[in-house]
Amino acid sequence: MNYENIIVEINGPVQKIIINRPKQLNALNKATFVELEDAINLAYNNFDVKGVLITGSGDKSFVAGADIKEFADFTPEQGEELSLNGQRIFKLIENCPKPVIAAVNGFALGGGLELAMSCHIRVASDNARFGQPEVSLGVTPGYAGTQRLTQLIGKAKSLELLMTGEMIKADKALDLGLVNYVVSQDELENKVNDIFNKLFKQSPVAIAGVIACVNAFYDYDKDGFATEAKEFGKCFATEDFKEGTTAFMEKRKANFPGK
Repeated sequence: MNYENIIVEINGPVQKIIINRPKQLNALNKATFVELEDAINLAYNNFDVKGVLITGSGDKSFVAGADIKEFADFTPEQGEELSLNGQRIFKLIENCPKPVIAAVNGFALGGGLELAMSCHIRVASDNARFGQPEVSLGVTPGYAGTQRLTQLIGKAKSLELLMTGEMIKADKALDLGLVNYVVSQDELENKVNDIFNKLFKQSPVAIAGVIACVNAFYDYDKDGFATEAKEFGKCFATEDFKEGTTAFMEKRKANFPGK
């Protein structure tokens, strides 16, 4: 696919996805969703990709929200369809078996915060701003913002932010547990690379299992305990498990093949 709204770069084991609509502060429109889904599927299917980085172009905005012009005249049925499609694509990110890190550089509002929350780890620059301001437009969040925000920061604070539409600074987001780290803009890329370097020393098979297990905790259709037992058992048939245990007994660092 030829991308017009995103940029995809593969640097070693990292696939970088840049939302690239700077004139619109990287707002998400239909075309961007289509391209984002394609890029995530590329990461799923490329064995050499061990991790995914999602960010926005420039230093003003990660993603400032959805492209409101596209749905201002929607019917209820079209609105529900739009929501379900966004939820499906963000669920694809959340369930990616490879770690996905959001580098939040600037505004992460509405659909932008929902995108960031679908990633496994969030690193913010100190100029980042977060919020779900949809109520000011007479609408609720639609891409699972009510669900993931509540999972991450709890019911009381989530309700407050969702009902007031308040925008919070990066340090407050860190205090609430909405982001993992806050660094200066100059250090954002280095911090993300440091995290990836730690992750890439571990077993990709085990990391995929951890992601599946943690996601199962929040999925009412799944038994998290049963998922953990299944993922634990699956590991015993992998080359990663053989390498990891052998390296431990030989007192050396493991070199995981990722299968």
